[in-house]
Amino acid sequence: MSEELSKGEEAAVEYNLSQFQLEKVLNSNSGSKTMSLLGHFADLSAEKRAVVILEKKAFTEADLTSKSGFFSDSTSLRTEFVNDIYGNFECFPRPEINSIKTTVIYPATERHIEKYSKQEIHIVQETPELYRELTLKHIEKEQFSLEWLYNILEHKKESERIIFEDPCEETGFILLPDLKWDSKTTETLYCLALVRKHGLKSLRDLNAGHLPLLRNILTKGVAAIEKKYAVARSQLRIYLHYQPSFYHLHVHFTYLKHDAPGIFCEKSHLLDTVISNIELMSDYYQKATLSFVLRENDSLWDEYRREGSSRKLLKGE
Repeated sequence: MSEELSKGEEAAVEYNLSQFQLEKVLNSNSGSKTMSLLGHFADLSAEKRAVVILEKKAFTEADLTSKSGFFSDSTSLRTEFVNDIYGNFECFPRPEINSIKTTVIYPATERHIEKYSKQEIHIVQETPELYRELTLKHIEKEQFSLEWLYNILEHKKESERIIFEDPCEETGFILLPDLKWDSKTTETLYCLALVRKHGLKSLRDLNAGHLPLLRNILTKGVAAIEKKYAVARSQLRIYLHYQPSFYHLHVHFTYLKHDAPGIFCEKSHLLDTVISNIELMSDYYQKATLSFVLRENDSLWDEYRREGSSRKLLKGE
């Protein structure tokens, strides 16, 4: 996000990719067909760096059935080989249905660069004590700016993207497409519910007093998605991340058949399960040991590693 945007101004930002000077490939994932790049825009600044994320988009039925889709006169094939009844070809459809989803983070901080870089990962078990002594202090010192999120909640930015809004300051939220979704392809549906209430960072802050908020997000979020995208609750994966990528409580809604990032057990907590746990024990998430994954270069991993070594020494191991 540029400095101009951070001030809440409404001027449109345009990036000229021909001016992007590649410095380094941060990560390349052949499975998800994504690539993260580090560089700078020569026409903007040689000092300020940018992270550009490229992602091949999923096929849609509309692209296959439309007269101007894949099987049209504008599509060409380049033969690689033909052997009897089998043939391999490269397909070149028209550009409009062959676009690459592109995300630009500018100017990018060191934390953004670390986030999108390929790294070894480690799983840690966070006790309530370790949360207070290590994780919470790290969050307060290192978390990303939430200016972009407050812009959404205050309708300064992205108001045209809002799918549903409940304005109640205690139990309300805004539902909108996640940046990783093109807002069109149902097969890769990915929405976020951003709570209006400030001060809730993550699962660790939730207790029985927040059950009306969580139930409201579940009920109204499901209804809004079914109304707009015709995806039923039974086809939705509804969950919270721990640790989250930003520390303002939010809930993820994804299509069940879509292998979205962060859906695995070491990261995601189903909203239904979160509600059930709090119903059983009002302060469950203040007492539970929670597991989560850290990247090798994350300073919080260094703190956990030092803590682990210290405890081994105290035990004489």
